[in-house]
Amino acid sequence: MPDIILIVISALCMIAGLAGCILPFLPGPPIAYLGLVILHFTDKVEYTTTQLIVWLLIVAVLQVLDYFSPMLGSKYSGGSKWGNWGCIIGTLVGLLFLPWGIILGPFLGAVIGELLGNKEFSQALKSGFGSLIGFILGTLLKFVVCGYFCYQFIAGLFFR
Repeated sequence: MPDIILIVISALCMIAGLAGCILPFLPGPPIAYLGLVILHFTDKVEYTTTQLIVWLLIVAVLQVLDYFSPMLGSKYSGGSKWGNWGCIIGTLVGLLFLPWGIILGPFLGAVIGELLGNKEFSQALKSGFGSLIGFILGTLLKFVVCGYFCYQFIAGLFFR
């Protein structure tokens, strides 16, 4: 009976982890990792200590990259600190207008931030596209990691 409860909690963590790939206020990969750790404490699945540590390091690096990827995209495209702050604020405001706000928020925020920082419109657009690409790449990377964790969850339960 306790194993069933742990497996259900672990599955819910996997689902929440996948949702967290899109919703910035929900840390997707750490939640999915927590699901694997919970699953590890059942009698059904046993991961090695090395696996758990490597996965934890991947999650830690991913969390740092996820925070900086839109700003790095903006910066790489010639953006300034105005664009970086605009990107952050745009991401937060975009949460109010799901689902499109989460995509358009970083872009529009970076553009508006650059315009407020007295950049030309073409440079502001370039910075906005950079932040959008950074955001999309960060999101894809989170999906890849959470998808891998879901695969490990399913393989651990059904193929061992």
